[in-house]
Amino acid sequence: MITLKFDSSRREEMIDITREIEDKLPDGDGVCVLFVQHTTCGLTVNENADPDVQSDMLGLLQRLIPQYVEHFKHGEENSDAHIKSSLVGSSATVPFEKGKLVLGRWQGVYLCEFDGPRMRKVVMKTI
Repeated sequence: MITLKFDSSRREEMIDITREIEDKLPDGDGVCVLFVQHTTCGLTVNENADPDVQSDMLGLLQRLIPQYVEHFKHGEENSDAHIKSSLVGSSATVPFEKGKLVLGRWQGVYLCEFDGPRMRKVVMKTI
């Protein structure tokens, strides 16, 4: 098992972590399981060709779940980040072949930060 560390720079952002994952893959074939060890960020596989996709995703999540909502009770004022993290999910599973992720032409693996900036850990296990 490998732990990858990433530093986010904004409260909400999507960080393409595909290259860092591939750098740690063994040369053979298998499955790569990724898990983020935090409750206010997530992991997803999505388009990596047009940055407008990340902007659109974050923008819609911000409109659907704003940071400040009158009925949120959590004292840290990051209830929105917890909800967004649950919606996006905390893991991703991607097959790999010859040491490369078997992603579609336009796909990448993203760490979705919802409560940054922070240092985040992603646990990576290959099978």
